[in-house]
Amino acid sequence: MSCIFCEIIKGNIPSNKVYEDEDVCAFLDIMPISYGHTLVIPKEHYANIEDIPEKILSKLILGVKKVGKAVKDGLGAPGYNVCENNDPVAGQIVPHIHFHVVPRKHNDGLHSWPQGKYGDGDAEEIAGKIKNQI
Repeated sequence: MSCIFCEIIKGNIPSNKVYEDEDVCAFLDIMPISYGHTLVIPKEHYANIEDIPEKILSKLILGVKKVGKAVKDGLGAPGYNVCENNDPVAGQIVPHIHFHVVPRKHNDGLHSWPQGKYGDGDAEEIAGKIKNQI
């Protein structure tokens, strides 16, 4: 199966690139949440955050930092969200790890997801299950 992001890296699909180095590429999302919504991807194909080697992940997150600063400085955005949807159940559409950098402005109508509370003893139980896997 062909990966659309790998095709963008190869130059087979046009994109609006905003940053590129040896390991990382960043380009505007074609379905933006807000103007300037940018995807930051590794040039090598890795499906998700568990698959990518730490050395490449470090370079990728440095690319996210550069793009985030450029979004603020270039677009005058007072802030931005960084998001990585990991696996289809979390909203990952393209199975090539990528970070979204979404410019934000005051009163833009975008909202974070709803928050809840743990029931009695649930937090300790959940924390234990996670801790036992690390």
